[in-house]
Amino acid sequence: MEWLMDKTIKMRNETTVQEFILEGFPAVQHLGNVLFPLHLLAFLASVMGNTLIITITWADHRLQTPMYILLSSFSFCECVFISTVIPKLLVIFLLGRQTIPFTECLTQAFFTLFLGATIFFLMAAMSLDRYLAICKPLHYPTIMNLRVCFLLVSFCYTLSFILFTGLFLKVSQLSFCGPNVIPHFFCDLGSLIHLSCSDTRSTEMLAFGLTSFILFATLMITIIVYSNIAVTIMRLPSAKERQKAFSTCSSHLIVLSLMYGSCVFIYVKPNPRYRLDSNREAALVNTVVTPLLNPVIYTLRNKQVHQALRDALSRVKLQ
Repeated sequence: MEWLMDKTIKMRNETTVQEFILEGFPAVQHLGNVLFPLHLLAFLASVMGNTLIITITWADHRLQTPMYILLSSFSFCECVFISTVIPKLLVIFLLGRQTIPFTECLTQAFFTLFLGATIFFLMAAMSLDRYLAICKPLHYPTIMNLRVCFLLVSFCYTLSFILFTGLFLKVSQLSFCGPNVIPHFFCDLGSLIHLSCSDTRSTEMLAFGLTSFILFATLMITIIVYSNIAVTIMRLPSAKERQKAFSTCSSHLIVLSLMYGSCVFIYVKPNPRYRLDSNREAALVNTVVTPLLNPVIYTLRNKQVHQALRDALSRVKLQ
């Protein structure tokens, strides 16, 4: 035990890097004055849209069902996730300040992965909710009640936190002697590990294993669930019933396609050294485009949300 503590202290003493430089998007950095307002508007729209979903869900008792509670939890996680990444990108575009302190960088890397994993667990939980609602409608009220729903949300956060805490304890013990340029617009864990002057093979494999496990485990749950949903929908007697059942899942499927497509491209690579510049564009989809589209996709064809919004606006006008 004393040998391990001495080794950890020695590794920390070898770290000479006090801050990192986020490379951002060097090819378009000269367009910062144009990109800043575009990304700011996208960020504000994402936050407002997701906040609207949270507010409507908790303000209207008709929406306080497992489906909408899971959706509001997902929206909350999205808000916090983009708030850990986009503000720094805005600073890079507006002021050109690309430096970030070591501790802040490590904290950002932790929260992006922790919240990102939680989002995928929540998406899997939402898939299970749709499965029970469509395939087991008679048992749905007893299986998926509010208590189970809250436990499910808590489990998603807890599991994600436990999985990544150990990984980041390992990363925090790595030595960083230079260089300190991160080829990304936020502190990507793979890039951080690559910059270390320690032996990072075990850390790289652990990071690869965790991200692969989360992506493929949640993806397999989703595939199995929606395969059963598809079979159940095809067995419905009327076209109207089939269309109604499919419409409750279509929004979720669109968001899943966007998220899994970009994340598999970014993270499922055994060696972080092969993550090229194109990963930044894929990451931008997850941090800007998807959170912006989520509120639109989930509410565009949702009659219950439309009615709740109309009722809320009517109450505001009466006041």
